[in-house]
Amino acid sequence: MSEEDSAPPGIDFNTFILSLSTSALMHLGKLPAAEDDSTVNLAHAKQSIDCIALLEEKTRGNLTGEEERLISEVLYDLRLRFVAATKAADDKA
Repeated sequence: MSEEDSAPPGIDFNTFILSLSTSALMHLGKLPAAEDDSTVNLAHAKQSIDCIALLEEKTRGNLTGEEERLISEVLYDLRLRFVAATKAADDKA
């Protein structure tokens, strides 16, 4: 493998948001490798969601239409999943 092949892909705003989103989904136990309850960590999921919300607030007016839609849709989806996971955790307690 050449150095060029092993170099990580470039990162842009969308990739960064999707990376944070993946982290939140992992902590919510929504990824195939993280489906058992032992991997659910609502505090870490909330932290990832809050980071995305902070980026949305701090970048308001400086994003392309595509970036604004992505961050808005990601936050909406993650917040719904977080509420559902919180409710499920409360029901188990």
